[in-house]
Amino acid sequence: MYGRPEELGQALRWLATSRPAIVAGGTDFHPARVGRPPEAEILDLSRLAALRGITADGSGWRIGALTTWTDVARAALPPLFDALAQAALEVGGLQVQNRGTVGGNLCNASPAADGVPALLALDASVELASLRGTRTLPLADFVLGPRRTALAPDELLVAIRVPRRGAAARSRFLKLGHRRYLVISIAMVAAAVDVDEADRIAWAGVAVGACSAAARRLPAVEEALLGTPRAALPDTAARALRDAAALAPLAPIDDVRGTARYRLDAAATLVARALGGLAS
Repeated sequence: MYGRPEELGQALRWLATSRPAIVAGGTDFHPARVGRPPEAEILDLSRLAALRGITADGSGWRIGALTTWTDVARAALPPLFDALAQAALEVGGLQVQNRGTVGGNLCNASPAADGVPALLALDASVELASLRGTRTLPLADFVLGPRRTALAPDELLVAIRVPRRGAAARSRFLKLGHRRYLVISIAMVAAAVDVDEADRIAWAGVAVGACSAAARRLPAVEEALLGTPRAALPDTAARALRDAAALAPLAPIDDVRGTARYRLDAAATLVARALGGLAS
């Protein structure tokens, strides 16, 4: 059975009584099933127009789960979102960016999902809906590991929320792979900072992807940055990264793309470069 509802309520009613495979952009779903018929019912969300787009209010921004990566890259967003826009341009090629969705990237829960570190660094949360109501979770509590999320069987991810920061807040995303384009990461980093009236760091978010079962923030690094003059970010980051606790949340593995040791070294280098890029 294949369904393509035009209202969220229809989709939630189906989920309440069945367990279909959920498709948004389909950029992961279809390649994994080439040459094979679908093994389950399919719930196609692509007509739920209410779940697409980016809006803002006094508390922050709301990104609809069906917002595509092309939508993100082209949106008129403040510099706080530079990391997310940069990550958007790393999600596959143009065809994937045109179809792939922010919500699908999170729900697919790949350790190397480009969107997750950028949103983690922005302190994002996710909005989950079912017939039972709506709940909100920090993104760090939503992505649990490879292909694992905190979604209940009857829930849909409907939006991502990013809290408002000051006008001077900025972010940056860096990715390391074996080639420039269309590559799964060896390591990737997103960093975001906001400053006070004295141009000192008042808030920081630093996250690393592809170096653990799920992307992780680096709280020791974030804490070390607080109170630092923005211009001193490179030196402060270098000192923080010499502490063994700095990369403690990471647990990289050896695989065909790189060794665990190389990934840790790469992550530290990328963190330093990303923060250095936010120093002016």
